[in-house]
Amino acid sequence: MDSIKDYLRKILPPSFILWTHKARGILAALIYREPAKNLRVIMVTGTNGKTTTCNMIAKILEQANYKVALATTINFRINKKEWTNKTKMTTVSPFSLQKFIREAVNAGCHFLVLETTSHAIVQERIWSIKPKIAVITNITHDHLDYHKTQEEYRAAKARIFAECQTGIINIDDKSASYFIRIPMPKTITYGAEGGEKDRPARPDILAKKIILEATGSMFTVITPESQVAINLKLPGKFNIYNAVAALSVAYDLNIHLNVVKDALEGIDNIPGRMETVDMGQSFAVIIDYAHSPDALEKIYSTLAASRRGKIIAVLGACGDRDRSKRPIMGAIAGRFADVVILTNEDPYTEDPVKIIEEVAAGVPRGAGRGQKMGGESFFKILDRREAIEKAFSLAVKDDIVIITGKGAEECMVVGHEKVPWSDKKVAKELLMKRREE
Repeated sequence: MDSIKDYLRKILPPSFILWTHKARGILAALIYREPAKNLRVIMVTGTNGKTTTCNMIAKILEQANYKVALATTINFRINKKEWTNKTKMTTVSPFSLQKFIREAVNAGCHFLVLETTSHAIVQERIWSIKPKIAVITNITHDHLDYHKTQEEYRAAKARIFAECQTGIINIDDKSASYFIRIPMPKTITYGAEGGEKDRPARPDILAKKIILEATGSMFTVITPESQVAINLKLPGKFNIYNAVAALSVAYDLNIHLNVVKDALEGIDNIPGRMETVDMGQSFAVIIDYAHSPDALEKIYSTLAASRRGKIIAVLGACGDRDRSKRPIMGAIAGRFADVVILTNEDPYTEDPVKIIEEVAAGVPRGAGRGQKMGGESFFKILDRREAIEKAFSLAVKDDIVIITGKGAEECMVVGHEKVPWSDKKVAKELLMKRREE
């Protein structure tokens, strides 16, 4: 079936393919009687941070005693019932999505928090789902295999803001001016101390007095009416931006800041996002979904700020996707890590060895830790389990092994087949094996 789809994509004009996508979106909405009209919809889009921001928003709404439906890259939730997203899609097919929303309405949910991709917007998977609130986290290098240019990518995401009642915009992102110019009934901007360089205007909601630590961060958020100090258990300044984006949604909904504080401080982790695997080993093991240059740089720079030992990076790149970012990702890994191990990661229909070589092309250019990448500092290991095992064999006390690209995913796509795979499960197995030896 997938091979037939691939063949049709090659021979049919893009306009016809988009028409079929829209037809599916309309049909799905009509079959399920446009259930989103019965919910207050919050859409979160952007390159990075969408999943975390969505989960933070849902947590705040639940803390405020609302019933919430949540659909993200990693998880689905309808009120108290939660399950893993195993589709390998962030915004699922229109029939699956409309069915999910109908079930949410039937369960008495008040809100739908929907992680929304540029692909889903262009392909009309969200036809008839109109956001009350639209959130943009950031726009960085990604998906240029599909959108061709950064401008086209940005314009795709902007479409949901033309339909929303309130647009919530990261004022510190380079795309902020573009989104601010979109006519909307209401706009709320947010930012963080230190983001003044790219800021076109003063933010409505600002994080100040930021203290970054290895296990989290402390900061104070100032709104037009009040302020609140937050102790977040998720590390990295990027997670402060995610938290302030979620707080901005709560502000628009008139949810009290103390409710927001309790919700955000109650989040211990987001699966596959800077998630620690601790089996009693002397070095740190962290799993993260980062699969774009910007996301990798944010993760690595966060770890570098608190490092006491080596950073050992295990990474790859997804097949059948934007090839231009591969050497950039290699260069970023080479710049921050003491050891770089390149490996297989969802090759789809591409040759995984070729993918690894394209990432590897950037590694020497990025080598900035005082050594030339090679010998015991640079490896290309096709088998992902062997690559992780190699990283563990090189790690000693106080080192950090960071495994990126898959996060909480539970499969790897090889050709057209989904092969069971979990970075977290494999890491636990290998760490347990080391303990028993």
